[in-house]
Amino acid sequence: MRVAYFDCFSGASGDMIIGSLLDAGLDLEKLKQEVSKLNLTHYDLRIEQVMKGAIGGSKAIISVDQEYHHQHHRKLSDIKKIIANSEVEESVKQQSIAIFIRLAEAEAKVHRIDIEKVHFHEVGAMDTIIDVVGTVAGLRLLGVEMIYCSPFNVGNGTVECAHGILPVPAPATAQLIKGKPVYSAGEEGELLTPTGAAILTALSKGFGPMPPMMLEKVGYGAGTLERAIPNLLRVLIGEALEGEAKGACGQDKND
Repeated sequence: MRVAYFDCFSGASGDMIIGSLLDAGLDLEKLKQEVSKLNLTHYDLRIEQVMKGAIGGSKAIISVDQEYHHQHHRKLSDIKKIIANSEVEESVKQQSIAIFIRLAEAEAKVHRIDIEKVHFHEVGAMDTIIDVVGTVAGLRLLGVEMIYCSPFNVGNGTVECAHGILPVPAPATAQLIKGKPVYSAGEEGELLTPTGAAILTALSKGFGPMPPMMLEKVGYGAGTLERAIPNLLRVLIGEALEGEAKGACGQDKND
């Protein structure tokens, strides 16, 4: 069984997850073909090689046409419809929709509103749809059957966003990582974003040390900011050692 382990020593975000998969060997053109099945327009997905400290990585860059997309907001039902009506594989649809439901539930809980009143700003929604569906489709293209994750380094201090200045982890992120192992290390700032938290908590089977595997691929997905700790998410992919995968990392995602 092929497994992937996400090492979140500097947190995680949607674009860092995609960047790590591309750095580990995911073919960009094949990924773009999968994302194109969403029938979205006025965006571009590319990759840039960068250095973060002494470690090289791949930065996934999703460029959304701000002028075309800036006027609209999308609700959960709108995003579910986009994914459900797309041409991606059924399993990719189901997993991607489940991630968005988790994200919307967390936002609804934080803001004390009904889940259908959660608004995803059009530009942010486009970026997040590509992050989520791209991750799920990318893992499938790499043949990954089981996903595990390290404890989350969430950062510390505060972060400025559309809702103002918020504590780290951001309230939606904190809601998403309830029941998962977390810690705070490094300089002030947000390391784990809501999108990164939603994707990894929805897809991961367990959280803890890396499970025993015959390691085949290693990839580093780069974030945007420069930090004292390299702003990278590492993914390690390999074949689980027979009889070792079951129960690895200890904590099941449904605990």
